[in-house]
This record gives sequence, C-alpha cells and structure tokens, in this order.
Amino acid sequence: MILARLKRGADVTTTQRRLPEWLKAKMPGGPNYIKLQNMLRGATLHTVCEEAHCPNIGECWERGTATFMILGDICTRACTYCAVTSGKPTGLDLQEPVRLAETAEKMGLKYAVITSVNRDDLPDGGAFIFAQCITQVRKRLPECKVEVLIPDFQGNWDALKTVMDARPDTLNHNIETVRSVFHRVRAKGDYDQSLELLAKAKEITPGAVTKSGMMVGLGETKDEIIQTMRDLRSVDCDLLTIGQYLRPSKKHTELQRWYTPAEFDELRMEGEALGFSHVASGPLVRSSYHADEQHAAATAVTA
Repeated sequence: MILARLKRGADVTTTQRRLPEWLKAKMPGGPNYIKLQNMLRGATLHTVCEEAHCPNIGECWERGTATFMILGDICTRACTYCAVTSGKPTGLDLQEPVRLAETAEKMGLKYAVITSVNRDDLPDGGAFIFAQCITQVRKRLPECKVEVLIPDFQGNWDALKTVMDARPDTLNHNIETVRSVFHRVRAKGDYDQSLELLAKAKEITPGAVTKSGMMVGLGETKDEIIQTMRDLRSVDCDLLTIGQYLRPSKKHTELQRWYTPAEFDELRMEGEALGFSHVASGPLVRSSYHADEQHAAATAVTA
C-alpha cells in the first residue's frame, strides 16, 4: 500500500542545494526552442514556462508547445512558492487574445494551454480576456483544443461562467497543496473555495473536463496527500497532476522533502484507484505537462 511506503523520500535539511539525479533537466536551447522564443517575443506574449522557471521548458518548447500566460506578467498575489513577479499590474491589453491566437496559428497548435497571473484588481479577475482567448483561438484553429488554467476569481462565479460559456476543452484550477499547508503558501487563497470552483464548473457545464494539480515537498504528510486527492474526487475532478516543489529562491518557502520517482508512481496509482481519468505524477510534472495526453485520456473515458 502507498500509505505504508511513502517514507523513502530524501529529507533535505542537509542536502537542499543538491538536486537529486532524477530532477536534473536538460538545458534549453535547441533550434525549435529559439524559434519559439523569438516568435513569442515578437508577439509580446508571456509564458508561464519562463515566468515560473519551469524545468520542462526545454522539452516542451522543442516539441513546439508552450503555456501562454495572459493578463500581463505581474501578479496581485505573492504566493510563497511561486516565482512569478508580484506587485500592482497596470492596464489591460484587449488585443492580447488576437495576438495569442495568431501565434497559436503560426505554431500550428493542436492543443493550447492558457493561464494567467492573478488579477484581483479587475472586477472579473480577467475572465473576459480568458473567454476572448478561447474564442479567438477557435476562430483561427477550429480543430485546436483549448485548456485554461484559471485563478480562483475570488469566488466570483459569474466570472467563472464567463469562462465556461466559452467552452474550454479542459478547465484547470490548481489546489496546489494540502489543507494544512495551504494558508502558509497561498495566503490570499482558500482551499474550500478552490474545491467549490471545480464543483461549480461542472454545475455550469455538465460534462466539462476538470483538472487540478498539486506540489509535494512542502511539509505535507502522506495521509494529507491522499485526503486532497479524495477532496478533488468529491467534486468530480477528472484529471490530476502531481509534481515536486522546487524552491525558486531563498525568499520563497523552504523545501522540506524530495520525493523519489518510485513514490510518484505510487501516488499515481493511488489517484487512479480513487477514480481520476488520468494522473500525471512525477518529479518534473507541472500543470500543463503533456496536457494533450491527459485530455485525450479523460475524453476517452467519457466518450
């Protein structure tokens, strides 16, 4: 049983600066990576791949995939695990959805992932721009599936409905961590509100594919990981990602523990046993990692 075996991970009190071998990713810089980087720069678009220091950026960009980050690159929150710059955003770019869709068309995307910073300064949290991005991508690429990774909109369910009415193929909202750790790393968020958002998405659009993700290594216990999975299944969440927390800098919350690849495999099996359509679980897994494969698994189950 997984609950009896999750004691094998490495404590990091003495080895925190030394990455385990399984966490060492290839440095980015291939031809497709450079081409995509230039394309995004030319369109004045941001990606969470860069802003959040994602370790998979080299692999994903070489595959011609990237996760667009809309609504600017300054977040109104300061979650203690996140590398994205926090502060006071200025303005709103109404042409961003058009530029994003044009870039998606140039890339020939079959699956687009769109996320954002938190924009608590906006009445709808940026929901209108999310919806416009979905609409504009569909105009240029009718066969392209669109996944949105949204903030909590501060519990504004009208804002959520704006996004759901645009019919994203996957609605993703990350729970990020277990209940006991949540407030320490997401002071402006709410664990139960995040669960309610996922439930509301299904209520607004019955049959919608919903997804969430969490990090491990923040001081959670094995029982709490499993309970968080159960909580997500209680709101009929279809897809789950589980990855290792990597501390962006000394200013961010401390890393407590490395999990081994074997432990991630065990977590995946536990999630599958609980009824998720697909669980992506691994040291370098992030919310949009191989998102197209996850969506295909969910729709195969519901077809």
